[in-house]
Amino acid sequence: MQFFEKKTHIDFMGKRKIAAIFSVILIVLSIAALATRGLNFGLDFTGGILLEVGYPKAVDLVEVRKVLHDAKYDDAVVQHFGSAKDIIIRLAPREGVSSAEAGDKILKVLSAQSHGEAKMRRQEYVGPQVGGELRDDGGLAMLIALGCILVYVMMRFEWRLAVGSVAALVHDVTITLGFFALFQWDFDLTVMAAVLAVIGYSLNDTIVVFDRIRENFRVIRKGSPSDVVNTSLNQTLSRTLMTSLTTLLVVVAMFFMGGELIHAFSLALIVGIVVGTYSSIYIASNAALALDISRENLLPIEKEGADQENMI
Repeated sequence: MQFFEKKTHIDFMGKRKIAAIFSVILIVLSIAALATRGLNFGLDFTGGILLEVGYPKAVDLVEVRKVLHDAKYDDAVVQHFGSAKDIIIRLAPREGVSSAEAGDKILKVLSAQSHGEAKMRRQEYVGPQVGGELRDDGGLAMLIALGCILVYVMMRFEWRLAVGSVAALVHDVTITLGFFALFQWDFDLTVMAAVLAVIGYSLNDTIVVFDRIRENFRVIRKGSPSDVVNTSLNQTLSRTLMTSLTTLLVVVAMFFMGGELIHAFSLALIVGIVVGTYSSIYIASNAALALDISRENLLPIEKEGADQENMI
């Protein structure tokens, strides 16, 4: 704890050009990955077959996944539903195989593994149109969130800081999506929720930094805008690092111990937290400086006639 209590004097803004080049490279690579490889959309977005299977006693998901893997259903997603005796299996549609045929084959495999104890409870087919609507609605939700954030920060602070905050959020979302496109990790609704959570996390950290920048611009009379921003970043550094590290500990624990179903969700949060911490230090403040933020921009506006009212 003593390390975080010491005052730091790191010249963050002295390296802002290097940071900007690094970020541009990451963004270009991310856009290239999204354009060439695309996101590996899960069944939530592509549609597929949903099966609900019941057992007379608790069933081990690991054994079910192994049996389906051996039967060439590698892409099947298996999870408990309601109780440990019921499971849901989601499977991508297959060419030349109807949903009924696929369901019968899977039930046959599971019945053989459980000695006839597995019973079909429900079988549904989710079309790609529904998944497409979810994908479009999720993208629209992100755009609306970014627009609302722009208006909020502009009203609370100043338009240069608002642009900086949105630039940082676009930076975070683009790089996070780029990682998923590059490594072809599954992108489903849980990952979409994680991306929205990353937006909120990154914004919260950026607002803390901006609060200190505004305060320091009003009290520090000498020094360039870059010096004031550096001072503010150093003053909030311990809070930024402690928040990021403690959050990462929880998310990493989720990744290793939370099970297969939340691996992609945890990965999105891990990437987003690391990138979001970096962007709140370098991208948001860097963008504000590039737009010539100054002390005059952040001083409270004095009402006309205020001096005369005080004299009365």
